[in-house]
Amino acid sequence: MTEMPIRIVPVKTPRNDRDEKKSIEIAPGVHTHASVSVRKLEKRIVRLTAQAISDYDMIEDGDKILVAMSGGKDSYVLLETLMKLQKRAPVKFDLLAVHVDQHIPGSDAQIIENFLKAVGVPYHIESQDTHAIIERLIPTKKNICSLCARLRRGILYRVARETGCTKIALGHQMDDVVSTLLLNLFYGGRIKAIPPILRSDDKTNIVIRPLVYVREYETAKWAKIRNFPTSPKHLCGAAENKKRQEIKAVMADWDKHFDGRIYNLFMSTTRVAPSQLADKSLFDFKAFCRQPNRASSREVADAKPVPKKGLQLDAEHRIKPLLMRIVPWRTPF
Repeated sequence: MTEMPIRIVPVKTPRNDRDEKKSIEIAPGVHTHASVSVRKLEKRIVRLTAQAISDYDMIEDGDKILVAMSGGKDSYVLLETLMKLQKRAPVKFDLLAVHVDQHIPGSDAQIIENFLKAVGVPYHIESQDTHAIIERLIPTKKNICSLCARLRRGILYRVARETGCTKIALGHQMDDVVSTLLLNLFYGGRIKAIPPILRSDDKTNIVIRPLVYVREYETAKWAKIRNFPTSPKHLCGAAENKKRQEIKAVMADWDKHFDGRIYNLFMSTTRVAPSQLADKSLFDFKAFCRQPNRASSREVADAKPVPKKGLQLDAEHRIKPLLMRIVPWRTPF
């Protein structure tokens, strides 16, 4: 059976809550009434996550997924969404929520542990005093985020091996992909972002990012609705990288004045035309001199693309703004 590609079509964001109400659980044992717009947001996050999993074959039958719980909003949304998909997916997979307690002053691993107990998911708290290591190596606390992330990632890789996990799920969303793309373009001189799935440098772990089709404002809104016990940012005292701050400010301005631009940038990572770039490792430009009758690079680029699995634009190639719905697709999730 041929799989239908996902199509993005514009819809209007609801302006009021006149819709019928439905009770939802905002915390273990606590229910409230939700408007239709809230339920649509919930369904959209689940649907986009399922589509990303299907498009990139992130989860297979028998997988054991380590869900990295940093305590931020995205990690909570990721865990909850995977728990929902676990109940309805045709493939069987297990979840293990893992929080790395880095002994950062002001952080409280007990809050996360209490949440994991309440939702009933298997979990593991890994206590490693990486904060002391970082303070010893970089006492000025300047540009420590990269080192901190590498140490935490190494711990997650080790825990995944020790617990028999086949995949590691991280909570990066679409805005993370686009901001990284822009950082590399503006400051690194290269076209590079965050892939939906990758194999670690040591070849022993596979990292997946099921939220790559979801915008950050959507995870933030859902985390607020669900009242997740998120951890405050920058408890370690290190300010966010100034370059990333600049990029986020630009993206926030685009969201206000240029609907769909963030989505367009993300889509550019899924539709690369190597013949229209200058990377000789991706396209053999010298072959045109050796083979005079070969089609030109422009003809190659202009050729009608073969329909492929994944995100697609609507028929008019229009992208509309912040809240979009998905036409039903054929997917195992």
